[in-house]
Amino acid sequence: MRLNRKDLLGLKDLTPEEITLILDKAEALKPIVESPVKKVPHLRGKAFVTLFFENSTRTAKSFELAGKYLGGDVINVTASASSVKKGETLKDTAMNLEAMGVDGVVIRHGQGGAPAILAKYLQHASVINAGDGFNEHPTQGLLDMLTIRQNKASFKGLKVAIIGDSKHSRVARSNIWGLTKMGAEVWLAGPSTLLAEGFEGLGVKTTTRIEEALEGADVINTLRLQLERMDRGFFPTAAEYHKFWGLTPNRMKLAPNAIVMHPGPMNRGVEISSFVADAEQNVILPQVANGVAVRMAVTTLLFGGEA
Repeated sequence: MRLNRKDLLGLKDLTPEEITLILDKAEALKPIVESPVKKVPHLRGKAFVTLFFENSTRTAKSFELAGKYLGGDVINVTASASSVKKGETLKDTAMNLEAMGVDGVVIRHGQGGAPAILAKYLQHASVINAGDGFNEHPTQGLLDMLTIRQNKASFKGLKVAIIGDSKHSRVARSNIWGLTKMGAEVWLAGPSTLLAEGFEGLGVKTTTRIEEALEGADVINTLRLQLERMDRGFFPTAAEYHKFWGLTPNRMKLAPNAIVMHPGPMNRGVEISSFVADAEQNVILPQVANGVAVRMAVTTLLFGGEA
C-alpha cells in the first residue's frame, strides 16, 4: 500500500490504514536511528526545506536528522532569515520554493491552515505540517501513537488520558483524531477554561477532575502548560494548577499500569512532578527517538515516493 496523498496536513484526514502504514514504516526505519552508521540512500537525490515560523527544538532537529540519515539534502529556513521579513506572502514563498525544484516543504506556522495554503500553491512538492496554530501537529500525534503501540498490545479499548490545555493544543488534536480512529477511548482533563470542545461525536470524554481521567488509564499524555496564558485568566497560579491538575506520585496510583508521555518541553513542578517525570513509567525519551523514526517514515513516503 502507498500513501496515496501529496501532503500530510493532519491526522483528521488520514484513514486507519494510512496511519498503520506510517507506523509500520517508522518501525522498520527506527534501527537506522540506533545504528552506529546512520546513513541510507532512501532520499538520495531528494531535497526538502524546513520552514519554521515558530521556535522549535525537537521537531525541527528531528526532521533535519531524518533527512540526513536518509541521504537527502535538507535546507533549514527560519522566519527571521526568510523573505517573509521583507513582506513576501506565503503564496510567493511557495512558488519560489517550487521554482528551485525542492521535493518537499516541512512547515511550522502560528496560523492554523498555513500548511494547507502552502500545499494549495505547491503543484509538485509535498507539504508536511510541523504544527499550525491551534490546529494540528500530525507527526507528534504519530510519534505518540508509535510509542503507545510499542508499549501496549493494541489501540482498541485503551483508555488514554490527555491532561492539561487541550483547548489550545495542536498535539491534543492530532492525538484525538489519530487515537479515536484506531479504537482508543480518549479522556480530556483540565480546567474547564482549557478543555477542547467539538469532539463529542468521536466519543471523547471530558472532565475537570483529573482523578476521573486517570483512574484505570493505560496511557497518560500530559500536555505542556503554556505559562504565557496565565495573564488571560484561563487558570490561577502555576502552584494552584499543580495542586488540582498536576501529575503527581499520589495521582499515579490511580493508573499503576499506565505509561506517561509528554510532548515537551516539560514544566517540572507545574503539569508534572519531577518524580513522575523521572519515574520508570515515563516513555518521554523514547518519544523523542520515535520522533526521528516517524519523520523518516513520512519524508520517505511523501518525498521519496516509496511504497
